[in-house]
Amino acid sequence: MIEKAKEISASLNQQMIGFCQSLVRTPSLSGDEKAVSELFVEEMKSLGYDEVFRDRWGNIIGIIRGTEPGPVIMFNGHLDQVYPGDLDEWGGYDPYGAVIDETPMFDQELNREETVPVIHGRGAADLKGGAAAQVYAGGILVQLRKEGYPMKGTLIVSMVTMEENGEMLGMIKLLDETFVEKGITIDGMVNCEPSSLKIMMGHRGRVELKVTVYGSSCHGSSPWLGINAVTKAAELILEIEKAIYANGFEDKDLGKSGIALTIIECEPAALCIVPDKCHITYDRRLVPGETVEGAIAEIQEIIDRLTDKDKDFKASVRINSAERTAYTGATATIESQKEVWKIDQDHPFVQACARGLADIDQTPKFGYWSFSTDIPAVGSRMKKPAIGYSGMQEYYIHRPIEKVRIDYLEKSLIGNVSMFLRLVQLPKEAFISG
Repeated sequence: MIEKAKEISASLNQQMIGFCQSLVRTPSLSGDEKAVSELFVEEMKSLGYDEVFRDRWGNIIGIIRGTEPGPVIMFNGHLDQVYPGDLDEWGGYDPYGAVIDETPMFDQELNREETVPVIHGRGAADLKGGAAAQVYAGGILVQLRKEGYPMKGTLIVSMVTMEENGEMLGMIKLLDETFVEKGITIDGMVNCEPSSLKIMMGHRGRVELKVTVYGSSCHGSSPWLGINAVTKAAELILEIEKAIYANGFEDKDLGKSGIALTIIECEPAALCIVPDKCHITYDRRLVPGETVEGAIAEIQEIIDRLTDKDKDFKASVRINSAERTAYTGATATIESQKEVWKIDQDHPFVQACARGLADIDQTPKFGYWSFSTDIPAVGSRMKKPAIGYSGMQEYYIHRPIEKVRIDYLEKSLIGNVSMFLRLVQLPKEAFISG
C-alpha cells in the first residue's frame, strides 16, 4: 500500500506545487481569507473528498472516510498570512508572485545551504506550502481507496481563520462550536506549521498582558503640576523585565520564560499636554510550571511594591483582549492567551508518526518550536495527542526572504500519508491523553 502511495504521490507532485503557488498568489490577511478559502474548497472537491464545507467562522473542513472503522485524525493548518511588509526588502521578488527558481536554502539542521528549487512569497513557509501538502495527502488517500485498498479511520483536513492574531479563535470555534454542532470528534491531530520535516513536540505558552500606568495631566510648560504617566512607567518597565528574567523558570526542551514589550502608547498623545495614561502591551512566554494567573500575579507584585514606595504611582494589569471579525461577518471578543503544549517523545502517537516516516525512508527527527501555534486548543485543552510536521522551515517565516523548498514539500506529501496510515492502526487507548 505504501509503495502505491509513493507512486500516486509522485504523480501529484506538480499539481500540489501548482496549488501551493495559487495559494501564495492569493492574499489572505487575518479576517480577509475568503478568496484563499475558495481555493481550498475547490481543490478538496476536485480531489474527491467525501465532504467539504465552510463553517460560520470561515474555517474550511474536508473529510475523507475510510473503508473500515478507526480513529479520526485531523490534519490542520490556517488560512491567513502576515503582512508582506516593506516591498523593497524582498530582493526583487513579488511577495504574491509565487516565483519558482533555484536559490540557496538551509538544510534541515541549518548547518549548510543547498541550491534547490524553491517557491518564493508571503505565506510559502507559513504555511501555505504545508497546507497544500496536507490537502494533497487527502487526495492520495482518496485514490488509494478508489483502487481498492482498505483504509481504516477518517481523515479531516481543516484550515482555520485568524491564526496569526495569536488567540486561536478560528480553531476554538471549530472545536467548540462547529464540531459539537455536527457531532464530529477527533482522536488526534497533525499540524502543518513549519517543522523542517521534523516531528515537533511542543512550544511555550503565550499571554498578552496589558499594563496601564496612571498619572495626572497638566500643561507641558508646567510638568511639576501633574504626574507624567510615561515617566512613572519607565521604572516599572525596567523592574518587570528584571523580575521575569530572574525568576528561573526554564524547561530543558522549550527554553526559558520570556517577556517582550511590544506596544507602548500614551494618552492624550498631544503636544503641550503631560500624559495621564501609559498603556504597555507585553508578550509573555510561559514554560511548564508557569500559569497565566501566575504571570499576572508576578507583575501585580511589582506594581504593589512600587505603589508602597511612591504615593504617586498607580498601575493595573490584565490579560489583553481583542474583538475579531471573520470574513463571514461572525464576531467575537477573545482574550489573547494560549497554554504551554508538550507531548512526550515516547507517546504512542509520536512513535506512530515516527514509524510512518521511517516507512518511507525519512529518518525521524524531533524538535520544539520557539513560536506558538493553535495546537494547545487540542493538545492542552482537549488533552488529545498532537504533533507538528511539514516541509516548511521556521528560519524563513515572517521575513522578506520567505520561501519553501520544493523537495521538502514533496517529502512532506508522502510523509503525511504514511503517518496517517500508521496512526489509524493505533488502538483507542493510545489517544486517551496528550
